[in-house]
Amino acid sequence: MKSVTIYCSSSASLDPHFTRTAEIVGRELANRNLALVYGGGSTGLMGDVARACAGAGGRVIGVITDHLADLEVAFEGCEELITVDTMRERKKIMVERGDGFLVLPGGLGTYEEFFETLVGRVLAEHDKPIGIVNDHGYFDPLLAMIEHGIEQRFIRPAIKKLLTIDRDPIAVLHALIENRGHDLDQSDLIPPLGGGKN
Repeated sequence: MKSVTIYCSSSASLDPHFTRTAEIVGRELANRNLALVYGGGSTGLMGDVARACAGAGGRVIGVITDHLADLEVAFEGCEELITVDTMRERKKIMVERGDGFLVLPGGLGTYEEFFETLVGRVLAEHDKPIGIVNDHGYFDPLLAMIEHGIEQRFIRPAIKKLLTIDRDPIAVLHALIENRGHDLDQSDLIPPLGGGKN
């Protein structure tokens, strides 16, 4: 593994403990010689993780749209800053450039990126590991929703094997590097088309 794509918030009005976790992630990426691939902004957790990574001597690759470059203020410390026209292009490049994905707390954009990446894994569009840092239980409602979907048979139980979830960001990062959860058969992930049970 040479790079990790981070999905997280660009909001600047968050509790400080979220910032501390983002900074730990940024430093750990640099310490492990893993490039950070992220949304290119300098605000919120995006800026926190990027500054921490760059400050520890790590490589930072930002991908941002022309529109968001002004709203989120593109991070000038990126070793490589890729500016694109649309969010679709942005997400595509972030998926391509990362060897694994780590999700930190965030809003609608973070949820969209996470689910699109997870669905891509389910459909075998990529085979990269996905981790969630459940900082201070932020993702508890998301995890409960996934469990509910499994109980109601809308989601296959094997989906959980694709995700490493922990409150400790270092534990999640270590799992990504170990590349766990990739020995599943495709039939474990996609429900039968004939209406069969999970």
